[in-house]
Amino acid sequence: MRRLLIAGNWKMNLKLDSAKALAQGLKDAAAGVTEVDIAVCPSPIYVQPVAEILSGSNIGVGAQNAYFEKAGAFTGEIEMAMLTDVGCQYVILGHSERRHIIGESSELINLKVRAALAAGLVPIVCIGELLKEREANVTNDVNRRQLDGSFSGVSAEDMKKCVIAYEPVWAIGTGKVATPDQAQEVHADVRAWIAERYGKEVADVVRIQYGGSVKGSNAAEILSKPDVDGALVGGASLKVDAFMEIINNVKAL
Repeated sequence: MRRLLIAGNWKMNLKLDSAKALAQGLKDAAAGVTEVDIAVCPSPIYVQPVAEILSGSNIGVGAQNAYFEKAGAFTGEIEMAMLTDVGCQYVILGHSERRHIIGESSELINLKVRAALAAGLVPIVCIGELLKEREANVTNDVNRRQLDGSFSGVSAEDMKKCVIAYEPVWAIGTGKVATPDQAQEVHADVRAWIAERYGKEVADVVRIQYGGSVKGSNAAEILSKPDVDGALVGGASLKVDAFMEIINNVKAL
């Protein structure tokens, strides 16, 4: 049985005081939650203070990105080992905002995935199609290309440690949400891709999150689908009540 993973991606939001307050608020509010896994991913400069607040709690900490090289002359980048050094367990890689705004390729993301695994981090690897790609009925083709590139050379044992987040680009921060059936259809194809490449045993283990305007009112319906194993939450993760509404509405699933 795959445990749901509810992860909050704070993106480029909050200042130090508000990040610490949100972390403390979530720590208090989620203290009794044992049914699902929870994580938050602050802005990189606030990872350490947030991790210090959440240390010993039931909430994990992740980063929103990192580089694949080890320490060296890479100005502005963050080494994977730096993340574990300040208390991270997760790292988001290949988010659509990095693919489509920053211009990261699946080949670059692949290097990051392998570096994250080598450092002992759990990579949350994002995939998803643009609106024009969905309208052209090539959603699964796009996602499979991103999967092929992002997980190239990753072993079956390492694949079991990964999380995949399906985030239709047209639903991120737009208020639009894939219907539960649309989400399930894509998640089922992602799991089929895993089974084709790694076998059913691995496919049965890997968690596939949904992301894209997830909130308390729609989370339970989407996450009740058999191949949807959690949510990567954006805007709703920036407020204690909104994030906890999602957690409380899905923890009985």
